[in-house]
Amino acid sequence: MKLPFASSQNNLNSTHIKQEATGGGGGGGGSIGSIRYEPKSVLDVQRSPPSPVTGNINNNNNNNITSVFSSSEDRLLLDNNINIHQFEEWDSLMKELGLHDDSTKPAYQLDLPELPPIHTEAAAPATAMFFHSDFENLNPNLNAVDFMGQDDDDNNNNFVDELIRIAECFETRSIQLAQVILTQLNQRLHAPTGKALQRAAFYFKEALQALLTGPTRVTQSSSSSEIVQAIKAYKTFSNVSPIPMFSDFTANQAMLEAVDGAMIVHVIDFDIGLGGHLASFMKEIAEKGEVHKANTPAVRITAIVPEEYETESKLIRDNLWQFARGLKLRFDIEFVSFRTFEYLSFKSVKFMDGEKTAVILSSTVFHRIGSSFGFINDLRRISPHVVVCVDGEGLMGSEPSLFRQTVIDGLEFYSTLLESLEAANVGGGGGSEWIRKIETFVLLPKITAAVEASGRQVASWREAFVRAGMRAVGLSQFAEFQAECLLRRVQVRGYHVVKRQGEMVLCWHDRPLVATSAWRF
Repeated sequence: MKLPFASSQNNLNSTHIKQEATGGGGGGGGSIGSIRYEPKSVLDVQRSPPSPVTGNINNNNNNNITSVFSSSEDRLLLDNNINIHQFEEWDSLMKELGLHDDSTKPAYQLDLPELPPIHTEAAAPATAMFFHSDFENLNPNLNAVDFMGQDDDDNNNNFVDELIRIAECFETRSIQLAQVILTQLNQRLHAPTGKALQRAAFYFKEALQALLTGPTRVTQSSSSSEIVQAIKAYKTFSNVSPIPMFSDFTANQAMLEAVDGAMIVHVIDFDIGLGGHLASFMKEIAEKGEVHKANTPAVRITAIVPEEYETESKLIRDNLWQFARGLKLRFDIEFVSFRTFEYLSFKSVKFMDGEKTAVILSSTVFHRIGSSFGFINDLRRISPHVVVCVDGEGLMGSEPSLFRQTVIDGLEFYSTLLESLEAANVGGGGGSEWIRKIETFVLLPKITAAVEASGRQVASWREAFVRAGMRAVGLSQFAEFQAECLLRRVQVRGYHVVKRQGEMVLCWHDRPLVATSAWRF
């Protein structure tokens, strides 16, 4: 459904809205201090078709590989500084996820002494919660269904107009009127039921209400049960939708081609999610070394994560370490908090001579770090071999964000995404439990972050990249071939891949869902 509304020109920061609604001070132009961060996706680590990328691997060993990873005091110190009492039933969480708690062991070294034997698929449950081995659909007997014919002209659809009125109130600081409209809207959108557009409207209503009164439900997943539920939701999302796999293998392929031939590969990831895409990347690196009968490069990962991501970071670290040991891959991972990065920029990241660097960004990350020229100039100074950006918000964020336009664009995008999920749920409509979990743990945090970031009036990241002299590097034909293979395995009509101005875009019918692009200076 198209929502043809023009954007108003008011500029208002969401922090001011929350301060006025709660009686807080009015000064300051900063953004909301803590944006809800959500994991991105769970990617399979299956063997990809052989890549046509070739290159001479340097067989010379770097003697300094094994002695470079001392942690900074400003980083998230996950080994010793985690207070386990903050997280409920940590041991049961590790057991349920099939992970071993190595927090009491000394730091791993890249030479990996006395490596254990490689696990077979039958004996390697550690990654089962995070990665799936094949693209599967929950309904193996699924017939192709097209939900695009749903009636969007119901009389009850004036909740869209009310949501837009609330967004306009935010821009004009009419806070009391916004609260009155929200009270009325709560009676109509009291639960995430109905068609895709109505459910999307419910989640935007929740996000707008959170700016006024604080969240109406627990949004910080700190307990073990909430983390397990979130992981299961992302795994389900990956199993029923091609979006996560498309995002991950296109990004991985761009990085693999850029760092080919390096003996030290350094990935700086601003949206690590659950780390599944990095496991797939590591597997490709290891397999490539075997094919070339050469020394496998060392892989370094620096993840920029929110402060509240300690528990997830520990799980990612332990899981990727186990996976790397199974691959006999020299590996290290460090975590830097967003707060530290905002102060120190790339000075908070440790670099090594001779390494090839790849940077992963996502459209949602720009809600936090912005797309300022200061950030891009700092990015230029580290001379990355490739900057990969995964835009998982369709056309959202292509213009400076305002509350009104965020709601309009967001309703269109997320109702489209929900329609694509409904097509994988024959006979269940939007009432299926697994769809509800995907909406709660995958989509709602993204909607909340987008609404909180509204009104900042920063340039779109694409525009900022171009103005800074960055150029888009088209993805390879092999990446396009992989995308087509993926869609042939999807049992639902409507998905297709297009190339657009150097980007590779996955669409649901004629509407974009996610786009991957690679950039260089």
